Amino acid sequence: MLRLCNKLLPAFASILSKQTVSYAVNRLSPRALRPFSCYGKRLQLHDEQPASFASLTGKVDRFGGVTVRDFPPDISEDAFSILLKDSLALWKGEGKIAVWLHIPISLSRLASVAATHGFTFHHARHNQAVLCFWMGEGESRLPGFATHQVGVAGAVVDESNGKVLVVQDKNKTINAWKFPGGLSDPGENIGVTAVREVFEETGVRGEFRSLLSIRQQHNHPGAFGMSDMYIICRLSPLTYDIQFCTQECLRCEWLDLTELAKTNATTPITSRVAQLLLHGLRHGFHHIDLTVNELPAVYSGMFYQLYHRQLPEILKEA
Repeated sequence: MLRLCNKLLPAFASILSKQTVSYAVNRLSPRALRPFSCYGKRLQLHDEQPASFASLTGKVDRFGGVTVRDFPPDISEDAFSILLKDSLALWKGEGKIAVWLHIPISLSRLASVAATHGFTFHHARHNQAVLCFWMGEGESRLPGFATHQVGVAGAVVDESNGKVLVVQDKNKTINAWKFPGGLSDPGENIGVTAVREVFEETGVRGEFRSLLSIRQQHNHPGAFGMSDMYIICRLSPLTYDIQFCTQECLRCEWLDLTELAKTNATTPITSRVAQLLLHGLRHGFHHIDLTVNELPAVYSGMFYQLYHRQLPEILKEA
């Protein structure tokens, strides 16, 4: 009897095992039969097993932003969502203020995933779209996309003592004295930009007087490889007390123009404009100023601003 039981037990075990497996298979959904993998230290189900990444790899710029250009080519939307979420948490903890995703058209499906995490389109060119996400304090300070970028600085000159208002930019690796300024908003006149930027960076209110210089630079890294126009204006101070923006500036002072024109602790364009201002201070600003005149446009019926040297009175009458 014992021998018979020993012979029958393996057969019963085999039948029971097959029935159990068959029952388990019938109870599981097709999705549950997909292989498991650990992606970004989390367990998930997917059709294909992607490579394992702890976070996205990005390049940090001098403003505290992160630019991501490389993405796993076969990553699923679910896996990318988890990876992006973990990466954002990591960068936020490191004090980064913005993230740029350069998504190729072949992975355009990832754009909708990024949108669920707060990303918006910044611009699209050729075979890629650029999405951005602001993580800093307050409203987004990310620049808009353009074919030409216009930056405006204001040289606020105190004619009573020959001093000019200068700042040291917090985002520069090597800090040097420069005139306060920033990007001009769409539809904003140059003089208005200069007055606004000076006040935002230094707390000093000024009045627009003239345009002093224009720098043109192509393939500018700060303008997404587009062309950059940098305009310096002359302003007269309406107030003098400095209350500079600590988010953008390290220092802000009224500096003697003679010292600014000679010091090495400045940029070449700042030094050149300081010499120009010294000439105007000694011989008259009419020798260096490009003043603004508003003229009617011929076809649109609108008005535009024209900057040029002052005309002699005899030519104005003619």
